Amino acid sequence: MLIGIDLGGTKIEGIAMSDSGAELFRKRVPTPAGDYRATLQTIADLVSEIESTLNQQGSVGICTPGAISPATGLLKNSNSVCMNAKPVYEDLSRVLSRDIRIANDANCFALSEATDGAAAGEGVVFGVILGTGTGAGVVVKGHVLGGPNAIAGEWGHNPLPWPQNNERPGPACYCGKHGCIETWLSGPGMSRDYLDLTAQTLDARQIVVVAGEGEETAELCLQRYEDRMARSLAHVINILDPDVIVLGGGMGNIGRLYINVPKLWGQYVFSDRVDTKLVAPEYGDSSGVRGAAWLWNVI
Repeated sequence: MLIGIDLGGTKIEGIAMSDSGAELFRKRVPTPAGDYRATLQTIADLVSEIESTLNQQGSVGICTPGAISPATGLLKNSNSVCMNAKPVYEDLSRVLSRDIRIANDANCFALSEATDGAAAGEGVVFGVILGTGTGAGVVVKGHVLGGPNAIAGEWGHNPLPWPQNNERPGPACYCGKHGCIETWLSGPGMSRDYLDLTAQTLDARQIVVVAGEGEETAELCLQRYEDRMARSLAHVINILDPDVIVLGGGMGNIGRLYINVPKLWGQYVFSDRVDTKLVAPEYGDSSGVRGAAWLWNVI
C-alpha cells in the first residue's frame, strides 16, 4: 500500500493507493496554523488513521510546499513558514517510526502526471503549476529530477525571455529580483497586467470570463499572457526538450492556452518543428497527493 500526504498551508490531505494506483482511502484535515510540532503530529495521526482503517502498513511519501536543502538538511522555500529551517525529514521519520520520501509540490505534480496521468509513459515530462505562484517539476523516465541544489524545475524565478521594451525591468518579485516569469504568469500577474491596461481590478478567472464576452482589453490581456507563456515555455523546450508539458494550478484551467500557446512557441524554439505536447492534467489538484504516494517506488 502506498500512502501519500500533501502538506498544504490550510489543509493536509492523505491518500492510500494500491500498487496499481487504485484509490483506497482519502481524507483532508486542517493544517495547524503556524504550529510545527502540531503539524507533524497531524500528519502522524492521519497516517495512523489510514493504516488502522485499511488494516495494513504502507510506505509514506510527503508532498511539501518547499524542498529539503542538500546543504543543511532543513526545509527551505515553504510558504508554510513555520516549516522552514526545520529538520522535517528527520522529524517525520522519527514521528512515523519509518523511512519516508519527501519532494516539493511541483515535483509530486509532475510525477503523478508522468506515472499514470496525462503524460503517462512519456520519457521527459515538465509539470508546471500556475497559480498564486509559478513552479515546475521535471520527471525523466519515471524519476523526479532533483539536482544538487534541489531546485530543478524552478522555472518561475528565471527572467521572462525575449522581453519587450515595455516589459523591462518587470514587476518586483518576492525573491528580490524583477521580471521573473512568476510575476507575469501567475494568477496575480495576469490580474496586475489587466490593472495596468485598464486601472480596474479583476482576478484571472474574471478576466477570462469578460474576454469570452467580447471585452477587448481582457482579450488583449489574454493574448499578452499567451505570448509570454509561449516565450517562457520555449526556453524550457530549448534547454530540456520535453516530450510533454503539463499545466496544473488554477491558470491551467484556461482551455484556450492548450490551443494558442503551441501556435506561438514555434517562433521562439530553436528547431524546424516542435513536437512537444502541451496538455491538461489528468488528476488536477489531486496530483500532488498522488505523486507523494508514488515517491516511494521511483526515488
